[in-house]
Parts: sequence; C-alpha cells; structure tokens
Amino acid sequence: MKITYPHMGHLYIVIRALLTNLGLDVVLPPATSRRTVELGVRHSPEFACFPFKLNMGNYLEAKEMGADTILMAGGVGPCRFGYYAQVQQQILKDLGIEMEMVVLEPPDVSFREVKDKIRYLIGDLSWWQVIKATRFAWCKARAIDTVEEKLLYLRPRVIEPHKLERYFREALQEIDTADNRRAVQQVVRSFLKKSEMMPQHSREPLRVGLVGEIFTVLEPFANYDLEKRLGLLGVDVTRSIWLSAWINEHLLGGLLRIRHECVHDKRLAAPYLNSFVGGHGKETVGCTVGFAQRDYDGVIQLAPLTCMPEIVAHSVFPAISKDYEIPLLTFYLDELSGEAGIQTRLEAFIDLIAAYSRNKEGVL
Repeated sequence: MKITYPHMGHLYIVIRALLTNLGLDVVLPPATSRRTVELGVRHSPEFACFPFKLNMGNYLEAKEMGADTILMAGGVGPCRFGYYAQVQQQILKDLGIEMEMVVLEPPDVSFREVKDKIRYLIGDLSWWQVIKATRFAWCKARAIDTVEEKLLYLRPRVIEPHKLERYFREALQEIDTADNRRAVQQVVRSFLKKSEMMPQHSREPLRVGLVGEIFTVLEPFANYDLEKRLGLLGVDVTRSIWLSAWINEHLLGGLLRIRHECVHDKRLAAPYLNSFVGGHGKETVGCTVGFAQRDYDGVIQLAPLTCMPEIVAHSVFPAISKDYEIPLLTFYLDELSGEAGIQTRLEAFIDLIAAYSRNKEGVL
C-alpha cells in the first residue's frame, strides 16, 4: 500500500509524521502548482469548487509517483465536501485509474467506522503505537501553528520581512524532518528567539481578521498567498481557522483543550445566522462579529467560488458591517482568479480601513 493525501496548507507535515510512524509507505504529491490546477480542472465538473479541483490534481500527480491508496477526510451537512470522496473516486474510475479511497468520517458520525478503517490501515500494530504516533503528529501540528502565528504577527512589523519568511521556511523544514518531540520543540524555541530579535518598525500596523472556508484560508496556493500579501502591505492578520483546531474538532472529536482567537466564536453568529449551513459558514459569521467586537480594522472572507455555506454567510455581512461599522471584503476564488485583481482590491481595502481608522481616532 502506497498512500497519498491532498495538500491543505502545512497539513502534509502532520499527516506524513502520523503515517510514517505507523509504518505506512507515504507518497506525498508535489507542491500544488499550475500543473496541479490544469490536471484538476480538466478532470473535474466545471462548477465543482476550487478545493475539489486541486484535490483531483494532487491525486493524479501522486498516481504518477506510484500511489495506489488515497486517505481523505469526510464530512456531513449541506457542504459538498461530504461528497468529495465518492465523486472523485468515480472520476478516477472513469479515467481507468485504480486507486483505493479510504475516507475517515468525523468520529461523531460513526466512531466504529473510523476505528475499523484505522485498523485496516495499520494492520497488526497495537493501539498504543497508534496513540504514540498521533501524539507526535499532534506535537508537529501545534508547532506549525505556533511558528505561523508568530509569522503573521511579525511580518508587518519587522524591517526585513523576507528574512523572517526564510526563518519560517527553515523552521517548517526542520519540524518536518524532526524525529522526536524534543527536537520539534527546540525548532519552535529557536524560531521564536530569532524572529523576536529582529529589528521592528515603531508604527503599529492595521489589524485584519481572516475568515472563511478552511481550505482557502489554510492553503496559500488557493488564496494566492493573501496572508503574505497583506503582511507585506503592513497589515497584521489574525486567522480564524487553525490547523490544530481543525484536527482537534474533526479528527479527535474536540477532546483536546486548545485556544486560538475566534475558534469558539460561532456562538456570536446569532442573531445574524442561527442555523447550521454546512462547512464553516456559521463560524465565518461568528468570527466576523468577534473581530468587530475586538475593534479590528476590517475583516476579509475567503471562499471557493460556488461555496454555498460561505455564500449564506456573505449574505448577512451588510448587516454586520452596518451594526459594527467595520469594512468587510469577500474574495470568491477559483482557477480563473487574477493575481493583479486580488492585489488591487487588497490595496484599495487597506486604504479604506486606514481611512476608517483615522476617522475613529478623529484624525483628518
């Protein structure tokens, strides 16, 4: 069995640590590229969302490298993510490609089914070995989030952001290759020490909250490196969705107590949105309200084109913007999105929130 899985931000590091420590043969797809997009678009339904197409491209490139099994997360509710695996498997079959799809549904849907599929993957390994591998993968997930939070905070503040970016990339590589928890923690400490010693500007940057569908928020290729663009424009970005929080909620059943800003703010969605609409629609609304209550200068929503949960969330944005007097911007992204257009809209939005900020402070 040669197992692969789709890219979503830095999730590949965590899953590779888990699977290799379980003795599985991992085939990691190449980093998502224009070729990935071309393959995915060519073999996907026209109106499938961007994450679906990128996943298909990942699978086809992994197949070229010898992968024969796909590990995929499942889902429930109105979001089409719950049907990804079935549709993608049928597409592969129609292409004459034999790849087994192992879908791990959320534990709260069917814990027994998840347990059976894990047993199928690990064979005769003991559950204690599974627990140890999971703890190590979790350590890497938390390490990635820690260094990435620091990157987002410092990028608009340091005088040499590109040097900070290099430190971050080096830290990611070292986390990926670390073979024990102590080594992972040492990488984090080293990155924090180096980054915090970097010279900083005296000005305080604008603050923008980032909300939306998890894949387009976490995957830089899907959002055209929007976090980096904002940071280089002097904006402090706070993300509403984090890798470790997603793993905890969807794969570990929320067993672990972790805290990121806005993770639990879906409760703030009322009275704007009281119903579960699938995906992260309710969280998008709740976190937007949360950012407004924390006096952020603006909020940006990221969503794949045709994403129903995010379209529903977007529909209540005018009411939130009016009630809290906060500028909101939405990007619907697909393979036809243009980088120049995205950059222009970001620059215009930053000018707008800067004017709002000056107006609040009474500065003409």
